[in-house]
Amino acid sequence: MIHEMKKASRIIEELTMYFLALGSTHVESSIDKEGRKGTIHFKANYDSQYRYRLDNLENLLNQPKNKGMADLYWELAGSGDPGESNQLLLVGMMIDQAEVKLEDSQVSLVLHKELE
Repeated sequence: MIHEMKKASRIIEELTMYFLALGSTHVESSIDKEGRKGTIHFKANYDSQYRYRLDNLENLLNQPKNKGMADLYWELAGSGDPGESNQLLLVGMMIDQAEVKLEDSQVSLVLHKELE
């Protein structure tokens, strides 16, 4: 289980770096664990000039889960250039579902992950 919690912390790290690259000045995150289910709550503001980079956010995060890829590459989360969408594809493969609420200058995410 601790291995899965490490993955969850890497997901938060990746999201934090992504939004800092988009001009974020305020980031909030938390992990709720209930049995074998984990929920990551994430909120960040962003510079409106980067709004176009968020238009595909929900699709990137709701990629089909790929346990094999996630098991092999989860340690790479956070290693790419900040603000690159390919890191979000990896996050999408590591979670089960993402709910995205995008407002003018703030984004709220709820990510669901099975903690095997």
